[in-house]
Amino acid sequence: MKVYSANEIRNIAVLGHSGCGKTTLMEAALHLTQVTSRMGRIEDGNTVSDYDSEEIKRKVSVSMSMVPVEWLNNKINFMDTPGYFDFAGEVCEALAAADAALILVSGKSGAEVGTEIAWENTQASNLPRIFFVNGIDDEHFDFAKIAADLKSRFGTSVVPFQYPFAENGKPAGFVDILSGKAYKYAGGRATACDMPGALADTIEEARAAIIEAVAETDEALMEKFFNDEPLSEEEITSGVAAGIRDGVITPVLCGSAVNETGVGALLDMLVNQLPPASELRAELEVTDTRNNEMIKIKCTENETLAAFVFKTIADPYVGRLSIFRVFSGTVKRDTPLYNVKQEIPEKAGHLCIIRGKEQIEVDEIKAGDIGAIAKLAGTSTQDTLCLKAMPVRVKDIAFPESLLSMAVMPKGKGDEDKMSNAFSKLLEEDKTLKFVINKETKQTVVSGIGDNQLDALVGKLSVRYKIAVDLVTPIIPYRETIKDKVRVQGKHKKQSGGHGQFGDVHMEFEPSGDRGKDYVFEEKVVGGAVPRQYFPAVEKGIQESVKAGPLAAYPVVGLKATLVFGSYHAVDSSEMAFKIATSIAFKDGFMKAKPTLLEPIARVSVTVPDEYTGDVMGDMNKRRGRILGMDKTGNKQTIAAEAPIAELQKYPTDLRSMTQGRGAFTMEFDRYEEAPSEVQVKVIEARKKELEALKEKE
Repeated sequence: MKVYSANEIRNIAVLGHSGCGKTTLMEAALHLTQVTSRMGRIEDGNTVSDYDSEEIKRKVSVSMSMVPVEWLNNKINFMDTPGYFDFAGEVCEALAAADAALILVSGKSGAEVGTEIAWENTQASNLPRIFFVNGIDDEHFDFAKIAADLKSRFGTSVVPFQYPFAENGKPAGFVDILSGKAYKYAGGRATACDMPGALADTIEEARAAIIEAVAETDEALMEKFFNDEPLSEEEITSGVAAGIRDGVITPVLCGSAVNETGVGALLDMLVNQLPPASELRAELEVTDTRNNEMIKIKCTENETLAAFVFKTIADPYVGRLSIFRVFSGTVKRDTPLYNVKQEIPEKAGHLCIIRGKEQIEVDEIKAGDIGAIAKLAGTSTQDTLCLKAMPVRVKDIAFPESLLSMAVMPKGKGDEDKMSNAFSKLLEEDKTLKFVINKETKQTVVSGIGDNQLDALVGKLSVRYKIAVDLVTPIIPYRETIKDKVRVQGKHKKQSGGHGQFGDVHMEFEPSGDRGKDYVFEEKVVGGAVPRQYFPAVEKGIQESVKAGPLAAYPVVGLKATLVFGSYHAVDSSEMAFKIATSIAFKDGFMKAKPTLLEPIARVSVTVPDEYTGDVMGDMNKRRGRILGMDKTGNKQTIAAEAPIAELQKYPTDLRSMTQGRGAFTMEFDRYEEAPSEVQVKVIEARKKELEALKEKE
């Protein structure tokens, strides 16, 4: 593949609701540009961008894929992203490298939740957008209705640039609204034809809307517009480019990816009317790590090198592949690189362009382009590759929080070590996955955005690493404490020939008032009833006892233990005897001091559109939650609440279902609080069964 400069490159994130045709559009673009001899089909599992075994099995995209094509002596780097909300991390990676977004809309369903989320994401990333309404051959297709709906949802910047027409009830072509010329579909290409007379008024009205939008991009043009002076073709062309760049104009195009109709016109627009990478990302603010100051770098080959690794592929056979966007400078084969984040040198040995799973070797990758390097020793996603003499760091990607957690149970013996190694590889690929070994519960817990993501993870473990696992609900880390003050005796006496064992303690147990600490130990022994040398052994007995309380073997918190009296034997007493005596006193005293179970409480912030507020608040109340307040921003409400973590384990999935994917939330642990008595009964009973099952396994 030819080496391109920034003024010849378009980096496009392809977004949209699941099933709207993103991957099929990529196939059409590849076929039209003669990269492939025939279009692949999702049903057949032979598309270029959905090549992973999980994608072939599910028939949906799971990962972001690079699909570069060459058109009119320019290069378009498409980034095909998953439509499922669970894989939002892949979308974040694409947006970090993209200069603009192509949002697909189903010609059958129109704008959907995924369309809204794509729009919000591009707004947050400040990226220009183009809509492509896919599926003009659907029998219920109504372009005027969809275009009007897009404008009402997303504002007056949304303007149709094409208008389709049919012959004999079938899509036949489109009118280019700017030029006023009509074209008939001929495969992916379009041939000129006569304008359908019935569309004349519609086209004139649509063109006027574009001209008005163009006029808003420049004061001089606005003055001409208000004075009813016609704008020149040159002014319109440059005004459209400026309007798209600034988000004042969002063109709407249409076609059918499966039939390749309208795809050529789409590629034409991306090259002719969308500004290149050199303009859309002319400058980027980065951190100069020598003095920790912010500086701006320019998207030119002569600038200092800044290449940002925005995605990693960790293949067990091919090895690690680091995909990067060159924001400035040039990466050449064997360039001595410096990973500024990890503070290590790297070398660009195997330099390539990625297309699906294909690697196309190149000698250099210039500013504005996207490439990959194989087998970098210590580089991962979010790292910046630069020159050691000029160390700069690109801002990290803001990934969504991973709030759905499941415990991973390997089915095969000895798979625990293999599983840990496999997870370290898979976490390189997906930065929204979190993997921890809970020391308290002894469970391996993986966290992600949603069920589909974790299910895909299980599939990858099975296919790539031959590890079969089950996902189960994680154990909730409850706590035990007491509410009353008691005084008890613990006595350990044993005689079996020779030295015996003797330890006698009188202990007071009461709430310490600080549940942030396991226990507080004091001694108030007078007259040497218990020699001072045994005090540490008594505390050791408490220390070991609070690890698993008598109620349900959960850790104890908020306990104050005071040694007030006791007795000893000059020969038979020992540290071990006093430690055992203390544990006897602990069990007896704990159960007499009104023991209770504490559950972890989380603070939750839920953001939803206004129409879902009542449902979300009602649901939170059912989860034993408390609403703390509400804050309105635009057409959305942010609900502050607190609820038991046990009631929130499936909340990411449930909230998505309640709000059709429009809701989002954050959650963090706040405190421990006494659980209601009926909850305690259920938890204690379940815990007994759990512990019995563990004993059986042992």
